[in-house]
Amino acid sequence: MSIPSAPGSPGSSGSPGNALSRVAVLSDIHGVLPALEAVLAEPDVADAERIVLTGDITAGPQPGEVVELLRAQGDRVLWISGNADRELVEYRRGERDTVPDPIAPFAAEQLTDEQVEFLAGLPATLTLPVDGLGKVLFCHATPRDDEEVVLVDSRPERWTEVFADLDEDIRTVVCGHTHMPYVRLAQGRLVVNPGSVGMPYGRTGAHWCLLGPGADLRVTPYDIPAAVSRLVADCAYPDIAEWADYFLNARATDTEALRLFGPRDGRG
Repeated sequence: MSIPSAPGSPGSSGSPGNALSRVAVLSDIHGVLPALEAVLAEPDVADAERIVLTGDITAGPQPGEVVELLRAQGDRVLWISGNADRELVEYRRGERDTVPDPIAPFAAEQLTDEQVEFLAGLPATLTLPVDGLGKVLFCHATPRDDEEVVLVDSRPERWTEVFADLDEDIRTVVCGHTHMPYVRLAQGRLVVNPGSVGMPYGRTGAHWCLLGPGADLRVTPYDIPAAVSRLVADCAYPDIAEWADYFLNARATDTEALRLFGPRDGRG
């Protein structure tokens, strides 16, 4: 089997040789350690040949703890940077004075210098061959941009634009960014969004997906009141109680999120 030799290696890609039979995809963890722990305890995640992280790993209440728990899983974890990870790195390096997400400056300061440099080296995309799905491209938002928005109801013309530079042999695209899970066909390719592990919109739980031979959207329930209490006790962010209650309880509905994201999808 030929696969990326190390997690987070820029330009990593899978060979067209033997395909992986099971790949767990975790996106948008956002520094929520209890949600990540719940997903990693899932038998199908423990048994997966690879765990792919499709970005926005650290911008949240427990960024350093999340990084170290994931690194403890070893080389079977493959990392992709998201826009929020990039923004944390830029903030820590003095390349920007502000970050749009209110908790992000706090999260950036919780990371060690070594963790910042680790995040700085993560690739924007990677490809792997997966049973039943062919050559799969993993990215954070779209294959060409870590902030671009595509949605379950994006227009065909939008997908044509977003996929314009993809090689024809990419038959499946896995992305995150919008925190809402879906599977759809677009321009003959399967598009999969696993939703968010740590900051779900529309439905509580830690959302992820299992690839091979199909695309199986999963949600892991966990004790949210206990997780909120843990974050309040362990995190020094001044607004952590409000933050944890809002995001862990998925108080942002899918309808609200779609209304917010729609204009960024080029709909006017």
